[in-house]
Amino acid sequence: MAGSQDTKPDPRNAQALVYLNGALVPRGEALVSIFDSGFALGDGIWEGLRVHKSRLLFLEPHLDRLFAGAAAIDLNIGLSREQIKSALYQTLAANFMTDGAHLRLMVTRGVKSTVNQDPRNALGRPTIAITAEYKQPAPEIAARGLSLFTSSIRCSPADMFDMRLNSHSRLNLIRALLEAIRGGGDEALMLDPNGAVSSCNATNFFCVRGGTVLTSSGDFCFNGITRANILRLCQINNIPFHAGPFTLDDAQRADEAFVTGTLGGITPVRSIDSHPMATIPGPVTTRLRALYTTLMDSDAESAPSP
Repeated sequence: MAGSQDTKPDPRNAQALVYLNGALVPRGEALVSIFDSGFALGDGIWEGLRVHKSRLLFLEPHLDRLFAGAAAIDLNIGLSREQIKSALYQTLAANFMTDGAHLRLMVTRGVKSTVNQDPRNALGRPTIAITAEYKQPAPEIAARGLSLFTSSIRCSPADMFDMRLNSHSRLNLIRALLEAIRGGGDEALMLDPNGAVSSCNATNFFCVRGGTVLTSSGDFCFNGITRANILRLCQINNIPFHAGPFTLDDAQRADEAFVTGTLGGITPVRSIDSHPMATIPGPVTTRLRALYTTLMDSDAESAPSP
């Protein structure tokens, strides 16, 4: 079993350079202090970016989310938007990566004078790291689909733990995934506080009933860039969709289902709590996959040169 984030090892990654606070260093030398806010407390934000045709896909929405997340936790990144772009493409160029790669940009509050929650103990310089790795979604997962297991761990509202922030703290989601693995699933399906279907532990969830695409309201799930693109594709291509509450029974009895994320794009679901989907991938999933591939190509072609 493997989740939607599963990839096959690529030996080229052993030699990849990591961007760390302005320097490009071998991965074995990319070290941070045990007093770093991210290591000690999960105090930071991150973005995952996919490289396609020498361009970082949907870069502007990713940067919007990055800076919005930083503002929400009063984190001064210390670099401008253009400087972040430059660092990302500098990392790509140093690793000679033009396609089939994935970058993870991580920003923490930096080293603290002592390990505790108080952000005033941070020494004032954020830690900025960028990993670049060759990663392609595993083709067997895209073909056979994921088995989802509904977790007892709920997605949380913004006034408790905001799922829409790309926070370094992921323990609640890891707990949900562990429960799913113990139950024989590949990933966890999570409900919101009201019992409606919300999200998976690492991806956004969609299902299709009677030709209509269903997904959550967005109040309790990840603020997914791919999710937003799929909803836009539905709208402009006259694919019926409903972004709002629906039940677990609706999902289990769906004709087809899929999850979305930066790395995997659109990954079909084969079953939910042992309830099999009728087709894998289904016709709506297949159509959206084709539309999304076209959108990726268009975004790469229209992006300015780095």
